[in-house]
Amino acid sequence: MNDNETNIKQPISKSQILQSISELTTVETNNLDKNLEELNKLIGLNTVKEELISLINFLKIKKLREEKKLSTSNISLHAVFTGNPGTGKTLVARILASIYKDLGILAKGHLIETDRAGLIADFIGQTSSKTAKVIETALDGVLFIDEAYALISPGTENDFGHEAVSILLKRMEDNRDRLIVICAGYPEEMKKFLDINPGLQSRFNKYFNFPDYNPEELTEIFELFCTKLDYLLTKEAKEKVFKIMENKFNSKDKFFGNARLARNIFEDTIKRHSNRIAEIAPITKEILTYIRAIDVPDL
Repeated sequence: MNDNETNIKQPISKSQILQSISELTTVETNNLDKNLEELNKLIGLNTVKEELISLINFLKIKKLREEKKLSTSNISLHAVFTGNPGTGKTLVARILASIYKDLGILAKGHLIETDRAGLIADFIGQTSSKTAKVIETALDGVLFIDEAYALISPGTENDFGHEAVSILLKRMEDNRDRLIVICAGYPEEMKKFLDINPGLQSRFNKYFNFPDYNPEELTEIFELFCTKLDYLLTKEAKEKVFKIMENKFNSKDKFFGNARLARNIFEDTIKRHSNRIAEIAPITKEILTYIRAIDVPDL
């Protein structure tokens, strides 16, 4: 049995989540409950969920100890999310930002997404102001830097990215109570990125790995897209979807699309469904709703 199969069979229980928010006194428990439930409903990612629940429990107890005038330890909440595209990194970051607001750690709890293009200018002297503006918009929330490794690369000492990273590190220190930074990207590239600058290694000490979705999870994600748009799969259609996901998973590389793959196949499927039924008359709700195997593309 592989790790993904184990994760599927051992989901985090609702009682475990509710236990983590019990006895809270000064935080917004209703919103926290809602955000934790949203986190738990995400398909797969059980190891990530468990690690986040552990972190949230620590922060909850830290707050309660502070209220009782007991000593507490300060920890950095800057984090690195590693994984292929489409594994839920941005979605989890958005939920986590909101949870930090619920816990009273961040005043707003919003998420600002950016990347190299959003932080680095094309000409000398412009990167500092561009980076500073993005950081200002992220204050009291979370700054999510996608493909952060693209900011600087080994052997590129003159790249403007070094200036952006220096500004980022300074603001992370100067605004440590108002800014949380999450850097995301492929595992190997992120390791090389952090190794370039000792300051990066010291700031980021929390790592969350987002594994690729397995065929069962990808099929479940496909079904979720169906549910959101009031489509239903026939048994044969679901079997065909699973077979496609299995083939794609078994031949995957580092650019495996994960949930994006499921979305692309879903969008292709509903287009094929529309073409198949466009000339049917009279057209019933059942015809409009059910996706059949013939609608699923042959991939």
